[in-house]
Amino acid sequence: MSYKIAGEFLLEEKTMGNAYVETMLDLFEQYPNIVQVEADLAKVIWGLGFKDVMKKFPNQCFNVGIQEANLVGVACGLSLKGLIPFAHSLSPFLARRANDAIFISGCYNKSNVRLVGNDPGIMAKYNGGTHSSFEDIAAIRSFAGLTILEPSDIVQLESILRQLADLYGMYYIRFTRDSVNKLYENGSAFEIGKGIILIEGSDVTIIASGPIMLSEAIKASAILKDEGISARVIDMFTIKPIDDELVVKCAKETGAIVTAENHSVIGGLGGAVSEVLGEKCPTPIERVGVKEEFGEVGAVQYLLKRFKLTADDIAEAARRAVSRK
Repeated sequence: MSYKIAGEFLLEEKTMGNAYVETMLDLFEQYPNIVQVEADLAKVIWGLGFKDVMKKFPNQCFNVGIQEANLVGVACGLSLKGLIPFAHSLSPFLARRANDAIFISGCYNKSNVRLVGNDPGIMAKYNGGTHSSFEDIAAIRSFAGLTILEPSDIVQLESILRQLADLYGMYYIRFTRDSVNKLYENGSAFEIGKGIILIEGSDVTIIASGPIMLSEAIKASAILKDEGISARVIDMFTIKPIDDELVVKCAKETGAIVTAENHSVIGGLGGAVSEVLGEKCPTPIERVGVKEEFGEVGAVQYLLKRFKLTADDIAEAARRAVSRK
């Protein structure tokens, strides 16, 4: 792992969706056995933009229609023939509609597939509650052999995609199509399963996943600094397997933990970190995430406040965690 943290966390002009397509175009050229499998999203605005790619690489792009369980089944079948499928749909459609196919055809069958779910959680925005996947990680995290990733910026997304070209197994990647803040310098490389210390701190550790919550965690760290509280910020881009060594290290060194995720507090990042602490290093922990609610229509900034996912909410959780030390 060789990475360099960006000097300023500024919004990228390129979107993560664009970065995904550009990286896959390059991978198609290098690896003739890599294929993209779509569930009728190549031509619509909430897809990743594969319409023209499918014309250029007709033998490496497949559309199975609006039938997500079949999407996963087809991808798993292709993998058994030596291909490396990237099966894409909106994140709730993969984790909910195709849940059993992921388990049986994918994990149980030891297939070699990358499940690509875009616009998780509040990033569904105006698509509303039916498309807001607050439970996608929880729905599949217990599946044996499945790795779950949430890239934090474009550089990390590209690095992960290139690594997945040479790895074997079942992977679930969730990310937004939108532009996100740049966290890492170009050329950085990352080790799947290892978290990253973005900001050092000694009083409390904020463990966050995904670009939207990492941005809020960084803001929360600045808020707390003004109050005399030193908050460490961790980019936990691998949800499973969780970096238990880093979690324990942070618990011992700062004595208080906060998790921040664009997901339910049940079964996602907060659940994974809590499991590690409960088994290896009991420590005060506060979980920032969606609490027993369904999604709704709205802009990202509105939804951040609506579901109490803002920097202020993270800072308040940090104060509670510190007070419990």
